[in-house]
Amino acid sequence: MLNPHHLELFYYVARHGGISRAVRHIPYGIQQPAVSGQMLQLEQQLGVKLFARTPFALTPEGEALYAHARPFFENLGAVEERLRHGLAPQLRLGAAEPVLRDHLPAVLRALHRTQPTLRLHLRSGYQAQLETWLLQGEIDVAVTALESRPPASLRRLVLTKLPLVLLVPRQSKLKSADEIWQRTLAPEPLISPAASETISRHFQRGLARRGLTWAPAIVASSLETVAQFVAEGYGLGVSLAGTTRHRGVRALPLADFPTVEIAALWVGQPAPATAAAIEAMKVYAAGLGAAPSRKR
Repeated sequence: MLNPHHLELFYYVARHGGISRAVRHIPYGIQQPAVSGQMLQLEQQLGVKLFARTPFALTPEGEALYAHARPFFENLGAVEERLRHGLAPQLRLGAAEPVLRDHLPAVLRALHRTQPTLRLHLRSGYQAQLETWLLQGEIDVAVTALESRPPASLRRLVLTKLPLVLLVPRQSKLKSADEIWQRTLAPEPLISPAASETISRHFQRGLARRGLTWAPAIVASSLETVAQFVAEGYGLGVSLAGTTRHRGVRALPLADFPTVEIAALWVGQPAPATAAAIEAMKVYAAGLGAAPSRKR
């Protein structure tokens, strides 16, 4: 029978990519030589090599053992929390800040009708961060704009597709974005989210299809900041349809630009609280006029 302590140490080694890295993350004091020795004992007991030391890489046998051990050790924290709080369900949800602020409250109101004792833990991030947290068992579900195809190990539900829009000051004489593309002079300054964000990438792809370049003059930290600077007359701004409430701007459609997909991501069979949250998101998205699609 496997020594549970050896299995725990192997889990940390596999998760963090090596013995020295594992020692820095193990939640109790243990020296690197002790971990190395116990990993050798585990390999000797099993009669197989579990990982290459330099560079670190799991063997097929190590991958199989890690796949078995990982769910147990990654769920220990959640089990502890549930036991400490009388088995009250919890939901660890990650999303971009605008989703947490502008849309999640409505989802939670519906969710609490069926999960009144639900304890909620929120984390703000973007697709790459959220995917990492999901795969490491740090969150239960993520809501994100999809810039790229998620890893095959993640399940995905596209909740809605949001078109890009160009924000102009309310008093602007512009009636359509086509008027800008047809100009021979340089357009007004562009106000945009950071180049790393999905909205900006999609907008620049739409410009490239037209053979146009339009570099941002102002890089904003949020869509609300984009709208505020447009209203103040600093330029024109890139945003998403239906996300801007500022009275000082108007939104011009960018109908043939790439749309931004907003999706829920999770791992494996969701726990009841996670499944209820995903269902509440589906209902909310349908109420916005965009039915969910492409579940796998």
